[in-house]
Amino acid sequence: MFEDSQGARPGNGRSPFIILGGIILIGLALALLIFGGSLFGQNGGDDALLPQIPAFESAPADSAPPSGPIQVGDAVRDFVLNDVDGSPVRLSDFDGQPIVLNFWATWCGPCRIEMPDLQAAYTAHQDDGLVILAINRAESATAVREFFYDEMDLTFTPLLDVEAEVARLYNVANYPTSIFVDRDGRVTAVHRGLMVEEQIEGYLADILTNG
Repeated sequence: MFEDSQGARPGNGRSPFIILGGIILIGLALALLIFGGSLFGQNGGDDALLPQIPAFESAPADSAPPSGPIQVGDAVRDFVLNDVDGSPVRLSDFDGQPIVLNFWATWCGPCRIEMPDLQAAYTAHQDDGLVILAINRAESATAVREFFYDEMDLTFTPLLDVEAEVARLYNVANYPTSIFVDRDGRVTAVHRGLMVEEQIEGYLADILTNG
């Protein structure tokens, strides 16, 4: 074996450059662990720099929410619809009168069955001021006129709910649906489905009083 000029054996000493490089690498690793991406100009804690995604989207301020189901004791909800001749009819024009709102369609079998009983009630109580408004769902004036006057020979008032707006206003999804309104404009009964004569007379007893 031989010795270098300093008397140390080759391989036992370490280059100061290697030691210095190791210290620098260890320092960088520690800095990355402690400071993270902020050393490179990234601020992970600043939420303002992140895309903001709303948890939900609100409806426009001027859009009204759909009305809920009409219930006994509620005030009647006013509307305007055309009759089969194109004349506008407003519900509030009948203030102080007992009213039946009957939601129906020509394709509805139970609607057809109960129409004669509604006509009998109208004939019996017309002198008491009874108003029956038959609100048709989205059918033409011609179809409603033929059904109402030619086929069924009815004499109360059919109205055209062309866009089903009044059906939505009253939250009507089932046909027929009948809503009974007293002289004070308050709902006394909501009947979903076919009615027979005895049921109609029972509901009318509550709205024909104080006439």
